[in-house]
Amino acid sequence: MKTTLLGAAAALVVIAGTARAETITVGYFLEWPMPFEYAKAEGLYEEAMGVDINWVSFDTGTAMSAAMASGDVQLSVSQGVPPFVVATSAGQDLQALDVAVSYSDNDNCVVREDLEIDRDSAAELAGKKVAVPLGTAAHYGFLKQMSHFGVDLASLDIVDMAPPDGAAAIAQGAVDMACGWGGSLRRMKEHGNVLLTGAEKEDLGILVFDVTSGPASWVAENSDLVATFLKVTADANAMWADEANQARMIPVIARDAGMDETATAETMATFVFPTVEEQLSEKWLGGGAQEFMKGVADVFVEAGSIDAALDNYADHVDTGPLSSANGM
Repeated sequence: MKTTLLGAAAALVVIAGTARAETITVGYFLEWPMPFEYAKAEGLYEEAMGVDINWVSFDTGTAMSAAMASGDVQLSVSQGVPPFVVATSAGQDLQALDVAVSYSDNDNCVVREDLEIDRDSAAELAGKKVAVPLGTAAHYGFLKQMSHFGVDLASLDIVDMAPPDGAAAIAQGAVDMACGWGGSLRRMKEHGNVLLTGAEKEDLGILVFDVTSGPASWVAENSDLVATFLKVTADANAMWADEANQARMIPVIARDAGMDETATAETMATFVFPTVEEQLSEKWLGGGAQEFMKGVADVFVEAGSIDAALDNYADHVDTGPLSSANGM
């Protein structure tokens, strides 16, 4: 399979053309294991794109937005939709380029176990201290859950904490509830319980998915390079979809993600990686994602998290490179 991917990568170098940067910087998350990390670790992106790639890890999607705004990062893999929406609502010209992963069970809020608060007693959260990474998917899910349970945000002491810090705070008893994802969420669950499962959140319209994103101007100037990047990602996803490949991929992905193999397998079992055809469908980038972005923005406006929402977010979704990748 690796030989097949490398063969395709060599062909893609010709397709991608010659006008390109010599080095690009790509953001990603540690403890967030995905098939692209197999391709990353094996050097398949560089092989296909003909450039050197500087991979930089981030704690939050908001930090990714800031790095792309400064020009330090050209592409971000698996940026949450809420931080993407926060940035674009504020005027940052970012483009969503694909659906990186859907993960309703891997992003949630955890209530400290000794409080014995569950979905039936969520009103008792009033007056409690909550660690939330503001402007992220976890923040959006938190707002929607509090709205569902009728908990007044003004009654909560909300502190902005990246997930690793929130996990440490709930372990120390410094906060009553913490929200996050990935390895941080697993550590939070060691000290508490979730109020709603992933399926229950989806029933409330709380979709949780990430995108690959990049600055609009850079994407426009390097569309062939972006298409090649998305093609390598899609090939890695297709490789993972064949269970026969997973045993060889997990050790590589685990090392790259900074995790043990068991945790990697357990985490990835809760992830869904849509095919390119699915991503281009009406459910996702064909219209559904844009509608969801608008919904996220409106919720953030209502909660006072952002000043205003755009009329729509269609101009911040660019399916051109992904469509090109589909034909490679």
